[in-house]
Amino acid sequence: MNRFTVEETNLLSIYHEGSKAQLTENINATLPYMDADMRELAKRALSKVDALTEEEFAELAIYAAEEV
Repeated sequence: MNRFTVEETNLLSIYHEGSKAQLTENINATLPYMDADMRELAKRALSKVDALTEEEFAELAIYAAEEV
């Protein structure tokens, strides 16, 4: 089951550097620089990431969707 939308997955792929903690830190560091819509998307994605165990996070396929 894919818990993340395409937009959320794309956002995660930008900030993903290997660990759940690093991803969370990277996104939180950029929240003040995001516009309101992007901030809402980021917070929604973070809440989903936070709900994952380390094992579930490690199994995620985090990559940007291909442009058509």
